[in-house]
Amino acid sequence: MFTGIVTDIGEITRLAPTAQGQLHRLRIACHYDQTTIADGASIACNGICLTVVASGVESGATWFEVDAAAETLSMTTARHWARGTTLNLERALKIGDELGGHIVAGHADGIATILSRDDLPDMARFELKTTRELARFIAPKGSVTLDGASLTVNTVQDTAFSVLIIPHTLDVTTLSSWRAGSEVNIEADLMARYAARLAEMK
Repeated sequence: MFTGIVTDIGEITRLAPTAQGQLHRLRIACHYDQTTIADGASIACNGICLTVVASGVESGATWFEVDAAAETLSMTTARHWARGTTLNLERALKIGDELGGHIVAGHADGIATILSRDDLPDMARFELKTTRELARFIAPKGSVTLDGASLTVNTVQDTAFSVLIIPHTLDVTTLSSWRAGSEVNIEADLMARYAARLAEMK
């Protein structure tokens, strides 16, 4: 489990397709202390929970490796990742950690496309569109996870919605690079998902 509070920006330094392209082994450089990264640990990469299979230090920089499997490659922006791609990173939540965002599973539901970007004084407003299936879980003032960042929904109109990004978030995540046409990973709020399921069962 995660909170959607990005704690580092990583960069893919190696990508090796394996198993006839159905699995990608990624090496990601980061600023985490390598001694705290155990094999089998979960790290959210642009909102996708991936399992560490190896880690080390090279030229003074920490790296870890993860595998992105076929379903991840088909459902998320991971299929577009390449060497040099930067990723929002978050370590798995520990008991006693501050819950600064909202409960995030790290199981991306699909992709949202950025329709527009408006740069405001010290902020940025993004309008995005997603599928009708996912849009039903998005409500004004509700939570949504985009590329691993916990964000508050501003407005909603049919399958389109908007978010306002504060300066701090722009500074410490990859969201500052978002442009119209960009695709981002989206995870619906778990509470909204359960509420919708309960309503369906009545």
